[in-house]
Amino acid sequence: MCVAVPVEIVKIDGTEAWVNFGGVQKMVSIALVEDVKVGDYVLLHAGCAVSRLDRKEAEKTLELFKAYTMMQKE
Repeated sequence: MCVAVPVEIVKIDGTEAWVNFGGVQKMVSIALVEDVKVGDYVLLHAGCAVSRLDRKEAEKTLELFKAYTMMQKE
């Protein structure tokens, strides 16, 4: 199964960007998504942003990931 996760763009350098995922920052490719800006959320898969996501949907998805993680710990 493939999973794409929402991440927030924190810095852009050409076709690459630093993103934040749960406090972890990582450099990823944004070459596949047009007009990405700092503060935008994108779906990240295998080190590449594959689409833009609105903030509300990103936060909802992150909450679901968090709930799933908590369930796995029980």
